[in-house]
Amino acid sequence: MFIGVDVSKATLDVAGDPTGPPQVANDEAGIARLVGRWRTAAPALIVVEASGGYESAVVSACALVALPIVVVNPRQVRDFARALGRLAKTDAIDAATLALFGERVRPEVRALPDAAVQDLRALVQRRRQLVEMLGAERQRHQQATVRRVVHSLARHIAWLERQLGDVDDALRRQIEASPLWRTQDNLLQSVPGIGPITALTLLTDLPELGRLTRRQIAALVGLAPFNRDSGQWRGRRTIGGGRANIRALLYMATLTAVRHNAVLRAFHRRLRDAGKPTKVALVATMRKLLTIINAMVAHQQPWRPAAA
Repeated sequence: MFIGVDVSKATLDVAGDPTGPPQVANDEAGIARLVGRWRTAAPALIVVEASGGYESAVVSACALVALPIVVVNPRQVRDFARALGRLAKTDAIDAATLALFGERVRPEVRALPDAAVQDLRALVQRRRQLVEMLGAERQRHQQATVRRVVHSLARHIAWLERQLGDVDDALRRQIEASPLWRTQDNLLQSVPGIGPITALTLLTDLPELGRLTRRQIAALVGLAPFNRDSGQWRGRRTIGGGRANIRALLYMATLTAVRHNAVLRAFHRRLRDAGKPTKVALVATMRKLLTIINAMVAHQQPWRPAAA
C-alpha cells in the first residue's frame, strides 16, 4: 500500500489508505489517529511534500514508530503530474498524485536527523533570518528621515543584534558540547575560505557530505552541469535545482577562497586564462571546493594544499 499525504496548515488529506477518513486535522490528535491506523496497515511507503515545515509533525511522528515516510520535492511531483496529464489541482488530487508517485518512482527513505541535529539546524536557520532582518532594517535606517522612525529603527536594530549574539552563543555552546561536531567543524574551517557559519550550515543542511561521490554531491547541491543537446545542436551546459541555500553559501565562500586560498585561486586563474567566462569559472571553482571538502570529510583529513 502506497499512501500520499497532502499537507496544509490545518488539514492532512490522505490517498491510498482505505482504512480511515481521507482527511484529518493537522494537529496532535489527527496525526495520532493516522499513525495508529498506519501501524496496523503497514504501508510500503508514505509520501509527503515539503510544505514549509507544516509536514514536520507528521513526518516526525511516523519516524518515531519506524513507518517508511519520505519527504519529496514539490517540483518533482508537479512534473510527474504534468507527465500524467493531471492539470487539475485540489488537495485530494494532490494526495492521490503523491500516492501514485510513491508507487511508480519509489523515492528512497532516508533516516531523519536526530533531535540534536534538528535543534542545531533550527538555530542556523534562525540566525539566517536575523541576518536578513538586520540587513533590511539597517537599509531602512539609512533612508529614514523622520526622527521617530529613525529612533524606532535604531531600537529594533539593537534588539536584533542582541538576538543575533544570543543565537551565536547558543551555536558555539552546542558545537562545543559535541566532540563529533567539534571535530567536523574544525575540519571544515581548516579550508581557507570556509568560516564558522559556512561550516555550521554545511554540517546541518548537507549531512550527506563525505558519504557520496564527487558527482553525486555536486548533483545534490545543484552544481553539476546538465547537457542540453539535440541532434547536431549543442546547447550551453547549465546548473540548477539542488539545495539553493548551500549553493548560495558556497558562492560567497568561493568569492573569498579565490582571493585567499592559493589552490582555488590558481584553479580559478587557470580557467580564466583559458577563456572561460567569469561566472563559468566561478561555478567550476565552487564545484572544486565542494569536491575537496567532500573528500576531506570522507577521509577525515584536514586541509592540505598539496593533496587538494
